[in-house]
Parts: sequence; C-alpha cells; structure tokens
Amino acid sequence: MVGAAPQFQYQPQQQYPGQQIPILSQTQEVNFDGSYQYSYETGNGIAAQEQGYLKNAGVKDAEAQVAQGSFSYTSPEGIPITVTYIADENGFRAEGAHLPTPPPIPEAIARALQYIQSQPQQPQPTFQQQPFRG
Repeated sequence: MVGAAPQFQYQPQQQYPGQQIPILSQTQEVNFDGSYQYSYETGNGIAAQEQGYLKNAGVKDAEAQVAQGSFSYTSPEGIPITVTYIADENGFRAEGAHLPTPPPIPEAIARALQYIQSQPQQPQPTFQQQPFRG
C-alpha cells in the first residue's frame, strides 16, 4: 500500500522594506439608493474624497452614474498636486493647476461660430429607406 501526504510549500507573508504610511482618516458610506461617499487621508499627505449617485434612476436610456471628487498629493519634485473631477453622462472632466489647458479660440473662429449659431435651423431632409433588391 502506498500513501502520500498533500504537498504544499509554506510561503511566509511578504514584508516590504520601507516606511509604512499610516491611514490618518477613512470614511465610507453606501446607501440603499445607490449613492455613496468616501474619503481618506494618509500620513504622507495623500488625500481623496468622492461622492456619487445614480441620476434619473429607473428612467430607461436616461440613467447615468454621477461621481465627483478630488485627490491631492505631493509630486516627486515637491509640488502639491490637486485634481478635482466630475464624471457623468458627459464623460470624465478633471481640473487642476498642473493640467494643460487648451489655447484660446482665435477671434475669427469665435466670430464664425457666433454667426453659425445665430442662423435659423434648416429642416433636415428625411429619406425613406428603400428595400434592398439584389
């Protein structure tokens, strides 16, 4: 008779050398309606907070998850970085002093856009779809 014991290799928990960063504060709340909020701050100056909810809940083709918040930290160069953001049916939009901004719209283009906007809307032609005959 041959018997065998299960084979496994013991792996101790890995320890990472370096400084352990304490969590100074942390909150989180999830509500029955799907809304939520959380925040945290660490001992090395990292902080974040966000709140969100379901917009137009139960409305077909109109529901959208909305989230807004901010986070901050110090860059490796020692520069404080703060980002505020919103995410909704219009996409993700972030703002921060360190983020690039688009150049201003040239005056001639701005005038052309104003002119186009001031013109009455033209009715769009409708086309009746024809069956394919192949």
